[in-house]
Amino acid sequence: MENTSVAQKLEALVKLQSIDSKLDEIIKLRGDLPDEVQDLEDEIEGYKTRHGRFNTELEELEQSIKDNKAGIKEAEKLIQKYNEQQNNVRNNREFDAITKEVELQELEIQILEKKIREAQEAIERKKEEIDGIQSLIDERGADLESKQQELKEILEDSQEEESQLRSDREKATKKIEPKLLKYYEKLRANLSNGLAVVTVKRGAAEGCNIVIPAQKIAEIREKKKIVIDEHSGRILADVDMESMTEEKPKRTTRRKKKA
Repeated sequence: MENTSVAQKLEALVKLQSIDSKLDEIIKLRGDLPDEVQDLEDEIEGYKTRHGRFNTELEELEQSIKDNKAGIKEAEKLIQKYNEQQNNVRNNREFDAITKEVELQELEIQILEKKIREAQEAIERKKEEIDGIQSLIDERGADLESKQQELKEILEDSQEEESQLRSDREKATKKIEPKLLKYYEKLRANLSNGLAVVTVKRGAAEGCNIVIPAQKIAEIREKKKIVIDEHSGRILADVDMESMTEEKPKRTTRRKKKA
């Protein structure tokens, strides 16, 4: 690669730029579809996570109802036990103590019943939220399926051409020295149109239309060194001479009138 002439380096860069421009066109045809598909997948994943969390909360509420019902049964057993004990009390002090325990268990039952009602209300709300999330998952899932199909069709149409271009690109990059390739790829990444290697047409660089001085145009044509556009950083690879030669307007001459 050390013996490669400037002209050969420029030729390799022009070929690589041509390949990359074709790849850009293929990617451009896809438009925003890949991003839209990814956004929908992320959105649906978020809904599914929320759906799973809501289901877990629903299970916890249902379990709390079971636990509270079990607590009520336990309290009722204790009340029954205390009522039986009241029949065998020996004095008013024991009777009052048992009565207080019964009242405490009855209060406990009221608290547990309130918790059950609150949990049942929360379950109804949670079920509505779960249904709402499921509707969103179904709706966005249908959108995702449609866009995935559309993207698949576009990919299938261009898959063979893209595969060939990527193979050609790999070969082309091997003919360019690493430092120059790195500059080219960095420059391409920073340009909106991806044109890092351009031709001078009608006295201006392609891609930015900045007028190139005549002296620099001469240097580009000689191809003895790699010329960089000082404004955009683009590599000026060649000059389109056909566009440089403009037809000059014919001069019109007037006949002198005879005296």
